Amino acid sequence: MSKEIILMMIDQVVKAKHKEAEFLPLLGTDHIEFYVGNAKQSAYFYEKTFGFEIIGFKGPETGCKDHVSYLLKQGKINLVLTASLQPNSEIAKHVYTHGDGVKVLALTVDDAKDAYFQTMKRGAISVREPFTLENEYGSVSMASIKTYGETIHTFVERKDFSGLFMPGFVPRSSGAFSKTVGLKHIDHCVGNVDEGEMNKWVKFYEEVMGFKLLVTFDDHDISTEYTALMSKVVANGNGYIKFPINEPADGLKKSQIEEYLDFYQGAGVQHIAVATDDIINTVTELRKRGVEFLYVPEVYYEDLSMRIGKIQEDMERLKALNILVDRDEEGYLLQIFTKPVEDRPTLFFEIIQRRGAQSFGKGNFKALFEALEHEQALRGNL
Repeated sequence: MSKEIILMMIDQVVKAKHKEAEFLPLLGTDHIEFYVGNAKQSAYFYEKTFGFEIIGFKGPETGCKDHVSYLLKQGKINLVLTASLQPNSEIAKHVYTHGDGVKVLALTVDDAKDAYFQTMKRGAISVREPFTLENEYGSVSMASIKTYGETIHTFVERKDFSGLFMPGFVPRSSGAFSKTVGLKHIDHCVGNVDEGEMNKWVKFYEEVMGFKLLVTFDDHDISTEYTALMSKVVANGNGYIKFPINEPADGLKKSQIEEYLDFYQGAGVQHIAVATDDIINTVTELRKRGVEFLYVPEVYYEDLSMRIGKIQEDMERLKALNILVDRDEEGYLLQIFTKPVEDRPTLFFEIIQRRGAQSFGKGNFKALFEALEHEQALRGNL
């Protein structure tokens, strides 16, 4: 056998392996859908406080008789807030059980049907088989599979659609939108699962969706005097989609993960990290609008310069806004966490600005978790 034929065979094997590794190419987060008790009021909350603009609507006026949905946008982030018009619907039961929370983490793909069948043959559980919505602006194809708790992933193929979001939505404005707060895109979404379930769902993302394990944090990395948790981060091939998965670890008192699981009644999305290019201006504006953030004591900033080195931002402004800083081998990041945005102590948001760093703020874990424990203690749940 000639050298040229051997090299050609090796090249074909390499290409085949590469193709197999990329069986589920993801283009980014398409949208995040919340099931809520009152979509109209939730939409106004996210518009007035977080700077999302109400741009679309679906409901009885558009031919949808059993639920309403409001579409909000900021940067590349699409939020869909959906509420039931019927007392015994799936949406109503979800809100009754979990409170307001994330139902759908939707992912943009080139081929929704192929994404569905590729994941199904690798062990995914179907929620909805491929289907297509059409109107005068084209078509959007979708399909859904199950992930942890009652959360689902919907694959969205929209390359043949030029209208607003997807068929069924019409333009809608509150007439009261002022301006954004500078949020750009989804950085990562964190899920909380029951003790002993983390590795199961990491395996799901690796085997069913082709993700890779990015980093692992154990109870030595994420612990305080009283509580601890374990976390693993999975990411898709291009790094656009990152999903940390948390589970509780043994501690002296109830951890924030256990509190979440108690109030949410099971596994679900704990927080959504949204990126900004100017965290100082973003957080300043959010605070003006009434967004509440976790409080980290001033002692955190006493040796911060020594720990993280030189940064571009003014340290006094970061301290005044209670913004955290951490560094890794590739740069540094700035982050801050809201208090829960629901009545139940469940879902919250992270505001993050990356200046090279690709990590998740390991150096801030202790300060963050002590702040969370303080809030738990106020609620009587520590």
